[in-house]
Amino acid sequence: MKKLNTQSPDFQAELKALLAFETAQNPETERIVADICADVQKRGDAALIEYTNKFDQTNAKSIDDLILTQADLKTAFERIPNDVQTALQTAARRVESYHQRQKIESWSYTDEDGTLLGQQITPLDRVGIYVPGGKAAYPSSVIMNAMPAHVAGVKEIIMTVPTPKGERNDIVLAAAYVAGVTKVFTVGGAQAVAALAYGTETIPQVDKITGPGNAFVAAAKRRVFGVVGIDMVAGPSEILVIADGTTPADWVAMDLFSQAEHDEIAQAILIGTSQAYLNEVEAAMNRLIETMPRRDIIEASLGNRGAMILAKDLDEACGIANYISPEHLELSVENPQEWAKKIRHAGAIFMGCYTGESLGDYCAGPNHVLPTSRTARFSSPLGTYDFQKRSSLIQVSEHGAQKLGETASVLAHGESLTAHARAAEFRMK
Repeated sequence: MKKLNTQSPDFQAELKALLAFETAQNPETERIVADICADVQKRGDAALIEYTNKFDQTNAKSIDDLILTQADLKTAFERIPNDVQTALQTAARRVESYHQRQKIESWSYTDEDGTLLGQQITPLDRVGIYVPGGKAAYPSSVIMNAMPAHVAGVKEIIMTVPTPKGERNDIVLAAAYVAGVTKVFTVGGAQAVAALAYGTETIPQVDKITGPGNAFVAAAKRRVFGVVGIDMVAGPSEILVIADGTTPADWVAMDLFSQAEHDEIAQAILIGTSQAYLNEVEAAMNRLIETMPRRDIIEASLGNRGAMILAKDLDEACGIANYISPEHLELSVENPQEWAKKIRHAGAIFMGCYTGESLGDYCAGPNHVLPTSRTARFSSPLGTYDFQKRSSLIQVSEHGAQKLGETASVLAHGESLTAHARAAEFRMK
């Protein structure tokens, strides 16, 4: 891991270089995705079957071979071990409870002229959630994407998940059952995103697509945005740990590993206020890495984008954290709630030594779909509110039309929009 010191004259340049991530879109990826999206939009189910057989090495004869019903999901749930069933149900219950508190309610008021103004909240009709398949099977992503939609009141939750070589992951399908997914289609890649966005003869068009995926999925989500809504185009996973030395070094080392093991371009950063403690964590990492099945990925990740930063105090550490705006921020310090008040930009803040980031990934309650690549400066975690929309309510009284009409008339004439002005004036006595 790189070693940085805030007292170094080159620190800001070194930090900027550390955070730099190549986000430029690959022209070849974009070309392939554009062709797939156009083909699915034109040929529907036929194109979807062809791409699924080609990329996932399946042998689907018709679209029926790619459909799973709620009965299929229930069967998958019944096949998994009891402890896994319980874990899924516990996680779903906690995520549901948290997201219930995010629901936005309609409101209105009547002003002094008797005009009613307000906001009406309604859920989206239908959403699509994309879930990775094959080796990258994430039942937690099913719960985190489907549960807030369910809480928001979305009537149809359509899930797509690739099944390379026809291999279905029972835990992923069981998670869909627990989270109330309506129907599952065993398709993936850009073709799945296109099918959700445009609709086919069998897959209904959705209003919004959420969920993680590879570069082709991300490119497809960018392309269809505007036809449908999307949650975000997420980058590599990130963790930033601020530690004052009171947390066992082994715990912090493993928290850094927990993000580094995602892939070679994930980012794990530790900010400490003591060089001796940073050395302790480094020693723990050198020892614990021997026990990691994904050692090669962790070492590549930490070597590529990991860092240890020595800060002069926690105030400075929080300032650096606000600049980094991490996806996951651990405040592994004493009095974490007080230090959290200094954090303005982070996807999720994990407070105290017992709050390991992995608990948030699975079952704490808040959503694990979080802004990455410094986008926490202006965006938020996925939540119930992402599956609700707002309509403004306006009911002008006869008395209110006189005063408002005069104001609107003056402004409309100022913009040379005569019909606008007349429409207001007709309602005036």
